[in-house]
Amino acid sequence: MTVTELVSYEDALATYDPVMGLEVHVELGTKTKMFCGCSTTLGADPNSQTCPTCLGMPGALPVVNAIGIESAIKIGLALNCEIAEWCRFARKNYFYPDMPKNFQTSQYDEPIAFNGYLDVSLEDGEVFRVQIERAHMEEDTGKSLHVGGATGRIHGASHSLLDYNRAGIPLIEIVTKPIEGAGERAPEVAKAYVAELRELIKALGVSEARMEMGQMRCDVNLSLRPYGREKFGTRSETKNVNSLRSVERAARFEIQRHAAVLNDGGAILQETRHFHEEDGSTTAGRIKDNAEDYRYFPEPDLVPIAPARAWVEELRAGLPELPSVQRKRLQADWGMTDHEMQSVLNAGAIPSILATIAAGAPSDQARKWWMGELARRANETGQELTALPITPAQVARVAALVAEGSLNDKLARQVIDAVLDGEGDPDEVVEKRGLAVVSDDGALGTAVDEAIAGNAAIADKIRDGKVAAAGALVGAVMKATRGQADAARVRELILERLAPKE
Repeated sequence: MTVTELVSYEDALATYDPVMGLEVHVELGTKTKMFCGCSTTLGADPNSQTCPTCLGMPGALPVVNAIGIESAIKIGLALNCEIAEWCRFARKNYFYPDMPKNFQTSQYDEPIAFNGYLDVSLEDGEVFRVQIERAHMEEDTGKSLHVGGATGRIHGASHSLLDYNRAGIPLIEIVTKPIEGAGERAPEVAKAYVAELRELIKALGVSEARMEMGQMRCDVNLSLRPYGREKFGTRSETKNVNSLRSVERAARFEIQRHAAVLNDGGAILQETRHFHEEDGSTTAGRIKDNAEDYRYFPEPDLVPIAPARAWVEELRAGLPELPSVQRKRLQADWGMTDHEMQSVLNAGAIPSILATIAAGAPSDQARKWWMGELARRANETGQELTALPITPAQVARVAALVAEGSLNDKLARQVIDAVLDGEGDPDEVVEKRGLAVVSDDGALGTAVDEAIAGNAAIADKIRDGKVAAAGALVGAVMKATRGQADAARVRELILERLAPKE
């Protein structure tokens, strides 16, 4: 089915009720792999970070990464989950080229965390509660590189290369319960949930959760059912979606695709799907296996895990301030309305604002630049705010230059544009472009005298006591100096020269 055959989103929602399930995989930021001592550092030569254990050699025995378990418990606690008093690993058996052991060490019917929830805020401020089924520990697979084709996928490739450096890296898979009742806002709920989860994971310090690097990825399960029917429809699973925008687009596309198939009397296949960033479409992958097809059985080489309750409570007490709590505190500290805070949240600006404050900028100035000029540039380029090529320290320096009088707002915007264009740090840009505010009385005096001479009628009004007319002369000086004059000092000089007649 091509994109042109889809029904409209509105028509799909007029007939069918979407039900979603989101499975998010998070790579933990441990120094070593989940069951061996191999390094997890990115960028190493292919297959240089492997050992007999993560390659599944006969006789090699796994040992559980203690930090991985601790991270899993922290995630479970932050998601309001119950933490298992006793759980164990299982073998998930299937053959795939990037699975060197031909099974994945995971958790099946006994996850470490279960039965939780996460409240997410939508763009208009509505709060939607997403129920969490489970969060379980497992290991990542290796990486396949398909060579010789046009798309980078196996279809059309001449051969494939396998890098097992990633095999065995600790993963936490967070699985929601079926998400019902979102209606037309289902894609928005999916995006908001993954966004909130990403911020929570980063706040916990257990992963950088950089989706563009595969450290966090989402499988979007979606089905449709006619309104009034209780039974869920057949689901599809769009795999490894790696951006917030793509999560929303994948859910929306699948709603339209499912509706088109059902409207034509067809049946939805339970299958995996590939998401295509270029047009937001999905294409078929493989028929989706059911749990029984994986032949799960308890991992015989690992002992069960029984976290002591005292340890769990110690971890709970040590959790950092979570994003939802932080937002409420910041809103009060910054004196913002619900609408203003929601705008900051929608822009994803909180981390950048806080980092700019930490770099020395006043909070109001940090908010001003990120929510003003920088948000505008992000919208123009279709980027997330954090992806802009400017650092919080650079924004703080721009704010400092304005505060000390070296720049005014107009010049500061030029400096920010230059930094974004790769011309260097703010001080370098100011020097190279000669953008500093002119505050020397000698230079300003000459410009003021020329403005007075060229605007005699306005000057006479000021002499007659109409001081408000000075704004026009200030504007003339600013134009003559390309916006670099110190406007406050210019006004003072004008009024000194044109003191009203006694």
